[in-house]
Amino acid sequence: MKAEAASATTAGSLMADEIAAQPAVFRTLLAAGPEIRALAGDITRRRPRFVLFAARGSSDHAALYGKYLVETLLGLPAGLVSPSTTTLYGARQDLRDVLLVTVSQSGGSPDLVEVAATARDQGALTVAVTNTEGSDLVSVTDAALSVRAGAERAVAATKTYTATLLALYLLVDALRGGHGERAEPLGDLADEALAGAAAPVVDLASRLRFADRLLTVGRGYSSATAGEAALKLAETSYLLTRAYSAADLLHGPVAAVDADTALLAVTSVGPGGTSTLETLEAVRERGPFVAAIGSASASAAPDVGVALPATPEEVAPVLEVLPAQLLALELARARGVDPDRPRGLNKVTRTR
Repeated sequence: MKAEAASATTAGSLMADEIAAQPAVFRTLLAAGPEIRALAGDITRRRPRFVLFAARGSSDHAALYGKYLVETLLGLPAGLVSPSTTTLYGARQDLRDVLLVTVSQSGGSPDLVEVAATARDQGALTVAVTNTEGSDLVSVTDAALSVRAGAERAVAATKTYTATLLALYLLVDALRGGHGERAEPLGDLADEALAGAAAPVVDLASRLRFADRLLTVGRGYSSATAGEAALKLAETSYLLTRAYSAADLLHGPVAAVDADTALLAVTSVGPGGTSTLETLEAVRERGPFVAAIGSASASAAPDVGVALPATPEEVAPVLEVLPAQLLALELARARGVDPDRPRGLNKVTRTR
């Protein structure tokens, strides 16, 4: 019944269909546990001491999530590379004992292919996390992890983004010896989340229809969700949106928050959500419109809240972004924009 409700809410476009497909995508990926654990075994035998992520766009937000997973769950240092140091400046770092994970839904961006190939030449163990198994990226890396999302036709990434998050979690969990137990319920919880978000998201879209600017905030694991929410809203409904860490917002940008500002806070149960709630308390007296998404959204006392099922914080981003995707879809419709075909964008962005 919940899956039917979600489908009815999101019916009518490619993006809508792909949002609704995500619970099934999660179940497919979860079934690939043995293959993912085998890859983790190969990585473990190389004993990397540092993990680097290379990505662009939505995949960059997934990579940020991966960075938090590696640093928090594996206790290894991790970082996000700047592709231009390789492609524009010709830098060649010593990457022995480094695991380089290139995250790309299409596997077709020339700069990411070049970064992966160069890193391999410089001694890194290279892994591609992608939705395109026969891509150029896969051809230049040591190993590949397919996110198994199926063909994605809407320009805005939805199911490939969440599948990438889940794939990264399952890989990191396998590297620490886990079997994905904390992720197992995500298929059913995603059905529940999509159904429960339907009504509040429509309400929120109606309130933001004439907004001029929106800030998204989150902390910890949820920083990735704040960034992805901002990207989705900007690319589908053309609403000028900026993402901040809940901590960074207080270091200067808070001066721009006033009664004409809308804030979208990502607040799930855990240390990151608690910190974000504290930030909201600090800025509330400035009078912004506050919306909140997450399992701790009610604690934010928001103008509009979208509650989500509680999960361990380390997997919460897989669910948190679902209402943000729905909001991007509904706000685009409210503003008279075709969410499937944002102006000036293509499905594969090729940069160097």
